[in-house]
Amino acid sequence: MSAGQPLKTSILHHRPDETGPYDPTARGLNTPPRVWANHFLHQADQTCLIDPSGRAMSWAELDAASRTIAGRFAGLGLRRGDRILISAQASFDLAVAHVASLRLGLVVVPTNVAYRAGEIAHVVHDARPRAAIVDDEERAGFISQTDASVILMNPEVEISDARASELDRVPSDAPALIGYTSGTTGRPKGAVLTHANLLASLEALRVAWRWSPEDRLVLALPLFHMHGLGVGLHGTLHAGGSAILLPKFEPRAIFDAIGAHQASLFFGVPTMYHRLVEDPRVSELATLRLCVSGSAALPAELHKRFEVITGQRIVERYGMTETAMLISNPVDAERRPGTVGVPLPGVKVRLHGQPSEIEVQGPNVFSGYWERPEANQQAFTEDLWFRTGDLGEVDEAGYLRIVGRAKELIISGGYNVYPREVEDALCLHPDVSEAAVVGAPSSEWGEQVEAYLVCSRKIELQETKGFLSQHLASYKSPRALYCVDELPRNALGKVQKHRLREGQVWPDNAN
Repeated sequence: MSAGQPLKTSILHHRPDETGPYDPTARGLNTPPRVWANHFLHQADQTCLIDPSGRAMSWAELDAASRTIAGRFAGLGLRRGDRILISAQASFDLAVAHVASLRLGLVVVPTNVAYRAGEIAHVVHDARPRAAIVDDEERAGFISQTDASVILMNPEVEISDARASELDRVPSDAPALIGYTSGTTGRPKGAVLTHANLLASLEALRVAWRWSPEDRLVLALPLFHMHGLGVGLHGTLHAGGSAILLPKFEPRAIFDAIGAHQASLFFGVPTMYHRLVEDPRVSELATLRLCVSGSAALPAELHKRFEVITGQRIVERYGMTETAMLISNPVDAERRPGTVGVPLPGVKVRLHGQPSEIEVQGPNVFSGYWERPEANQQAFTEDLWFRTGDLGEVDEAGYLRIVGRAKELIISGGYNVYPREVEDALCLHPDVSEAAVVGAPSSEWGEQVEAYLVCSRKIELQETKGFLSQHLASYKSPRALYCVDELPRNALGKVQKHRLREGQVWPDNAN
């Protein structure tokens, strides 16, 4: 591009003819808790949550249980704006505690249950939660070692009852969630989403996906992740529908839940769809109204194969921790394999520059990272569009395709893996002097983590996994390992990772 030549910019437009009316503050319900309060009042006897045993919880029961837990939080001295770290497997108790937190005005910090001591310590140091809900003694120990003043509770919140004076009155611009994410370098940053941000995204999904009180979702996604929490649980509660909460993904449990409870929706990541399509019971998914995939790119070949077997055309969508949901293939129009679709209601999307980075605006987009003014300056353009860091292109029908990442973030099995973090951990090994971590295409995981090591002796993959288990969550460990004499670098000494990906450095002693 010649000097002074303007950057190419193209705008993607929402298609109102493909969705119904969009009004995220209809009837003055301008926060998720106020929407839930409306459901408590008008559909008290209807089921909202179901556990794996088939036990059901009604809206009235959710109201009463969350009111009790909110009172207990208040009795501990927790007040509006206090942060509460939540790290536990999906369950009735966890869902109730989460709902109670938002009703009271606490700011939830969802934290991966696989995090190790250093990862948890960073979140605790940065967010400074006053309380934490955990279901594992080791994880609780990590928190206490970092900050002994944090009040620790199990998901049942088994403490003395007290009364909360005000519920469901938090203002719409108040923080609701701090979700930790990062680019390819540095420590994870906390993306602050307000109640208004959440509501805007939820209403867009309700409209675009025709989500109704009659829908029942099979939810096997973790509730510390935007997909499971911000889309699955929050979406169900916003639409007034119901969800079957499963503690983990297991194909047989998915099929059993669909049949036993006449489910209409299933949300998953590509790794889940890969495993479902290999299962002999996969045709049972044909009874669903909608299958949605997100958190990583869904291979077009898997999309087509799934349709041939089940008749289901998966709806692929695109979102981020900082924005909740942005783009989706339409429900009532063509769903294009290999694309993430068109902007959701209320969302503005543009492709800017060459190569074209995806930039977004909308009421769902966060206003900044927790206590990171410098990061905020980099995250937004001068005219206040959020830079996603993803690269995209638009096909002839106006559908967006994600073609790469300006950053080096790896998404494996729906989870974010940051190469710098894995590299730093690998270099703690006494026989490793240098490490470079990249993502490689995987039909099962979307991407898999691969590591290139400069080391004093040959190191086996299993040894590396065992070593890293002391420092990182298991999904961050490399699935392929290569020992090399040196890493490719440019004249300035920067590692040229693209040469590793392109196979220009491909050692014979691969593990």
